[in-house]
This record gives sequence, structure tokens and C-alpha cells, in this order.
Amino acid sequence: MKIATVQATALKTRSAIVQVTTDEGVTGIGECTPMNVEVLANFVNTALRPLLVGEDPLEIDKLWNTMLFKTYKMGPHGIQPGAMAGVDIALWDILGKVTGLPIYTLLGGGYRDRIMMYCSIGGGAPLTPDEMVRKVDDALTAGFRAIKIRMDWGPYRRDQDPDKDMAMFTAVRKLVGDDIPLSFDANNGYSVSTAIKQGRKFEELNIYHFEEPVAQYDYAGIKQVVDALDVAVSAGEHEYTRWQFRDLISQANPDILQPDVVKCGGITEMRKIAVLSDTYSKDFVPHQTQPTIGTAASLHVVAAIQTANKPQEFTGVREDLNTLFKEPLEFKDGHITLPNRPGLGLEIDNDRLKEFAL
Repeated sequence: MKIATVQATALKTRSAIVQVTTDEGVTGIGECTPMNVEVLANFVNTALRPLLVGEDPLEIDKLWNTMLFKTYKMGPHGIQPGAMAGVDIALWDILGKVTGLPIYTLLGGGYRDRIMMYCSIGGGAPLTPDEMVRKVDDALTAGFRAIKIRMDWGPYRRDQDPDKDMAMFTAVRKLVGDDIPLSFDANNGYSVSTAIKQGRKFEELNIYHFEEPVAQYDYAGIKQVVDALDVAVSAGEHEYTRWQFRDLISQANPDILQPDVVKCGGITEMRKIAVLSDTYSKDFVPHQTQPTIGTAASLHVVAAIQTANKPQEFTGVREDLNTLFKEPLEFKDGHITLPNRPGLGLEIDNDRLKEFAL
């Protein structure tokens, strides 16, 4: 069996879908990071496709290394691994379809197939506390029983409005009560001193985890925050390879690792990062904002890790995106149950895909 075609399609919905088809008619699907879908689709179609056509799709690790090192000077810190992710996920989907097994089985077996999700609510920077409370209330109505609010500050708006952030977190905690896990994502928006000050106040309000408190490149600063607080501090959505995660662990020492399967080169690299997580006794709670293929791929990895038992990130059901699939993922009672169908367990409706294409 050989790879016959590789096609990435940029969608109007800020997604880039990859389809890899073999000469035996088996098609796998994947998804790239959404950071610039037109550039990503072009990278797949022009830089990666020539490396893949004619190759054995089941030699996934070999092909991953081919993609990485043949295009390495084009950058392993963003577009390159984000494009590779779409191909890699599609190759795992093919392997599942050829063997008749779900990906979590191919990764060693599923420790769980029903996974609790936390609602990841972004856009907090321009919102008032009351506006965020309404968004959280909608999430509770939708069935979520764990919440994270995201500020989307970024390191270029450092310490913009920590008092409003605290007022927002306090108001949300009052709404959800003490029994709902409630996390806060500063999106790299605090200085070290402000992060520590905020973190101590968050601890008094029973915060579940404190995400990316300072600039993503400030490993020393992350470590200062980790050392000063009792709350679990998380980082990793801005790291792309196991080597970067090695450095993150050794220099910043966060409590929770957050690789993103559509950013870090796909399932092949994510499972290697998971080994680091287990080796260094870190909680494994991947970053994920893509609610269909990205979420499915991430959950297959999570299902195959014995210690990955915390709620996982989900931005909520997107009914428009669900129409792309013949049997979409089902979110119910705050959980997603992974399908036991081969591969990812998802099948694209190609007619709908054409309607969504840019």
C-alpha cells in the first residue's frame, strides 16, 4: 500500500483539514493548527506532499522524521509542526482503518473511553465580569461541570488589568460554587510578581489550575511562579517538540504539561511528550481548541495514558462543524465518549467539505 494523494483544504471556519488517500482507496483525515489555515494548507500541499506520495502510509514514525528533517529549516516552532500534525493524524487514521482498530487501541489500549471535559471560555480581556458570568452560565446549562476562563492578554499586554481579572474570577466562582473545578488562563499576560500575587488570591478562591501565568518564553519566570504557589501551574501550548518539552520541564518545572496535538506535529510526537510527562510525574492535560478532529485525536492519546485522568479542554460543540462529519463526536453530560470505530472514528462528508472550503 502506498500514499497516492495528500490534500489539505483551508476552510472558512478557520480550520485546515488534511486528507491522505492510499492506492487501495483508504482515506485518513487530520487537522492542522488554526493559526493561519491558508499558509498551513499550502505548506502541506507544496512542502510535505512531495515527501509523502509513493511512501508506505503505515511507516508513521519514519514519515514523521522525514517531514521534520527535510523541512527543518522552514521552522520547527509553528507552521512546520502545525502542518505536519494534519498529515500525521491522517496517517494514524489510516492505520486504524487498515487494522480495524481505534487509535487508542493502537497506542496500547484505552484506560477510559468516556472523558470528562472542561469548558474553555476565551475572549476574557474585553469582557466585563458580568458578561463572563453569562458565558459560564451557558456552559453549565450545556452540561459542563468544569470550567476555565481565558483572558487572551498575551505577553505584549503585561499586567493590563489584574484587578478586573480577579473580579471576574471571583464572580464566576460565586456562580459555580465550590464543587465545580474552576481554572484561570492568563494567556502569558502577567509579570512574575503579579502572577504570584494573583495566584495567592486565586488559591483562596479554590482555583483548580493556573495556566500560562507569564510569558511563554520566560522559563525562569514560570519556575518562580511554580515555586511560590501551591496551585498547579500549567504550560506547554507554545512548545512543539519533545525537545522543547524536555527544556520546559528541566528549566520551568510546571505541574501540568499542555501539548496541542494539532500544533506539536500530531499523535506521533504527542505520545512521546506523554512519555516525558509520565517520566517526570507531570499531569497531562493537552491544550485543544479544535472541537472535531483535533479533539478526537487528542482524546485518543489521553485515553491511552493511565494517569491522564483530569478533565480535558473543550471549547464546546460547534454544530456547523459537526455537519462535516457523518457521525460527529457526541458531548453529553459534561463528557465525550470516544467512538470505538476504526481510526479516529470520524468520516468526512466531502460534499460538505467543498461548501466550507475557502
